[in-house]
Amino acid sequence: MLYHFFNYINQNFDFPGSGLFEFISFRAGMAVITSLVITLVFGGRLIKFLQRKQVGESIRDLGLEGQMVKAGTPTMGGVIILAGIIVPTMLFAKLDNIYIQLMLVATVWLGLIGFLDDYIKVFKKNKKGLAGKFKVIGQIGVGIIVGASMYWSDSVTIKSKTYYNTEILAEQQVSSQETKSYFWEETKSLKTTIPFVKNNEFDYSWLISWISPELSKYSWLVFIPIIVIIVISVSNGANLTDGLDGLATGTSAIVGITLAIFAYLSGNLVFSDYLNILYIPNSSELVIFISSFVGACIGFLWYNSFPAKVFMGDTGSLALGGIIAVFAIAIRKELLIPVFCGVFLIENLSVVLQVSYFKYTKRKFGEGRRIFLMSPIHHHYQKKGIHEAKIVSRFWILGILLAVLSIVTLKLR
Repeated sequence: MLYHFFNYINQNFDFPGSGLFEFISFRAGMAVITSLVITLVFGGRLIKFLQRKQVGESIRDLGLEGQMVKAGTPTMGGVIILAGIIVPTMLFAKLDNIYIQLMLVATVWLGLIGFLDDYIKVFKKNKKGLAGKFKVIGQIGVGIIVGASMYWSDSVTIKSKTYYNTEILAEQQVSSQETKSYFWEETKSLKTTIPFVKNNEFDYSWLISWISPELSKYSWLVFIPIIVIIVISVSNGANLTDGLDGLATGTSAIVGITLAIFAYLSGNLVFSDYLNILYIPNSSELVIFISSFVGACIGFLWYNSFPAKVFMGDTGSLALGGIIAVFAIAIRKELLIPVFCGVFLIENLSVVLQVSYFKYTKRKFGEGRRIFLMSPIHHHYQKKGIHEAKIVSRFWILGILLAVLSIVTLKLR
């Protein structure tokens, strides 16, 4: 809103300072500051409100040290994060940008699903919350909207170099010299980035066009289901990670900073050309959104770090994971998710391995056995007697290492 307002002022009245809103860096900085102010000020008031309404977390006794002390801690704090993301984005981003629109839809949609789940748990006193199938249906809906927009919207394009041969007659040179020239061509494409590979572009349409080139027009039958799977996986991964004070929040902030770097580079013609990565027109606007995201996570961490004064609940965790997934898809870095979201992946895998092995051994030996003392894996370390704050800080360090590795892939091929 403010961008469009000051843009109008700048074009019609040339008001001093109004031109600042043309700069991504200025608007990103303002988004971070605004997000921090909202989460810190609004967060404290919301916590007091939740305490008055006795909107507390009901804890199931799992035999973990310090676990029962958390009973009654206010939950549904994800509303703080959502406010810290949506308000600055509405103020400082270009609202007619397709990528911003997709991110806002995904944020609100998944936030509402998580809010409904928390509402059922807290106010309806149903510990199971929203049925899992309805959560998945909601996540599928987001995936379909994102996939369909990426496939059919004319605003979602990439620019790539198209080379052609020319003859350049050098001055005072008798013979001609053949050299390569190029121009930037904007096209619709399902290309994405493969990490650690030299020619690191992959076109999703190949998954069906290899059968017959004529089938390429049906690429959406493959592309959209893949997008849906990515959204569900990352959203649930963040949800599983939200088991210790500050774990999901801090990890998401680290991932957000990584995505901000990717978005800025992918939306800048000079940097994308230098790094030989996909240039995605208008994607630099996503830096505003992800700056709000990082600011909201850091601001919420003020209250959510050990010992937590508030929990985000599914309102926050489902939205955080979905936002990361949709953002990565928008800047064509979804195949890098296993790297920069490695913490989420480990948490997911620990649950899958634990459940699968338990079922297998129970069927084979008549008694279920476990790989970990408890899953997700952060509870395994709690069972080993490691303090919660130490587990969280070590997972953050792992997240930072994975983030650096992800950025290195821009040149490591």
